[in-house]
Amino acid sequence: MNDAQIINLIKREVVPAIGCTEPAAVALCTAYAVEALGGSPDKIDLKLSANMLKNAMGVGIPGTGMTGLPIAVALGALIGKSSYQLEVLKDCTPAAVQQAKDWLKRGSLSIGLTDESDEVLYIDVRARCGDASSRAIIAREHTRLVFLEGPAAEPVDRLQELGPVSERAAGEELTLRRVWDFATTVPLEEIEFINESRRLNEAAAEQALRGNYGHELGKTLSRPLGRGIFGDTIFSHIISATSSACDARMAGAMIPVMSNSGSGNQGIAATLPVVVFARENHNTEEELTRALVLSHLTAIYIKQSLGRLSALCGCVVASTGSSCALTYLMGGGYEQVTASVKNMIANLTGMVCDGAKPSCALKVSSGVSTAVLSAMLAVQNHSVSSVEGLIEDDVDRCIHNLTRLGSVGMQQTDKMVLDIMTHKKG
Repeated sequence: MNDAQIINLIKREVVPAIGCTEPAAVALCTAYAVEALGGSPDKIDLKLSANMLKNAMGVGIPGTGMTGLPIAVALGALIGKSSYQLEVLKDCTPAAVQQAKDWLKRGSLSIGLTDESDEVLYIDVRARCGDASSRAIIAREHTRLVFLEGPAAEPVDRLQELGPVSERAAGEELTLRRVWDFATTVPLEEIEFINESRRLNEAAAEQALRGNYGHELGKTLSRPLGRGIFGDTIFSHIISATSSACDARMAGAMIPVMSNSGSGNQGIAATLPVVVFARENHNTEEELTRALVLSHLTAIYIKQSLGRLSALCGCVVASTGSSCALTYLMGGGYEQVTASVKNMIANLTGMVCDGAKPSCALKVSSGVSTAVLSAMLAVQNHSVSSVEGLIEDDVDRCIHNLTRLGSVGMQQTDKMVLDIMTHKKG
């Protein structure tokens, strides 16, 4: 990939989002369907892939004080604007929430698993108003509209694009070496846009500390108890800032964050450890900008062979990106960055995704903690060796061992997780 293609890739994958991206994508698809309908629906039928259902069951919906899909669907139908993409619900108000609750009482909403596609990310919304009907389908990517029909819309039919083309194919031209070379040599003015991720995600962390969100992990670490145990250190500041933003986002705070590869938590984990460390380590603005590109592009590279959604927690991927960036900010070169990746894969591989929810802040904190430890070892030239576990001498083969395990080897794990989540007693 040339520099221009990589820049376009980053701009496509690092985008603002309000709330968890799975219910946001469902609300977006609903907005498309209702706009195509041309009127307020009295019935909505929603079919999802299993991974979409898993990731949308227990997460807070921004501005509502509620969790789960029904309120997201109702808001998407009533006030959602498809032009906002993953910020589809940013016009949400208390009056809109009440309107959505009223619609749920009188309207008809059905939610189930799809049997029409084996795509891991698949959303199919059918809306009706009297005799009029419409349909919208988003697949493979959170904002990728592949089908649209209805009396008030120009038809869209790109379902054939979902054929046998795998998500891995898009990333085969990238290697970790190419990621490193791009991040460290591309003209600075061409990548300064990445600093918007710093602005958005740092603001989210700061706003989170002004409220009580989720399990309050970030606030706990910044209180006397947390500081008494963890100290007032760069390490504790990294974990507090990152988990604070995740606390608020998963609890449904109306706070925009910069996502990565369709995940806000991945965007947070790829950004805030880098920003906090660079500030307290007195790195230059150029070093921070390049480190953010290194972090985000590494995460994008790994996700392209893992897939948008999987049984593997996304914090493993994003924290690997931030570990590379931390290694660079500590003065490490390419060989040390490869060591940090190997250290991360040797440690975090296998952490399961059991849906988007407030306790994601705990997993994110585990990921960024490991990122710091892995970078510290790497800059001292300590690397897990190729005789150990999943690690090989070739770092790109290590990455594909990780993603093959997550996308193929853990498929049965994914099914078991969803079965457990949907059959809880009480």
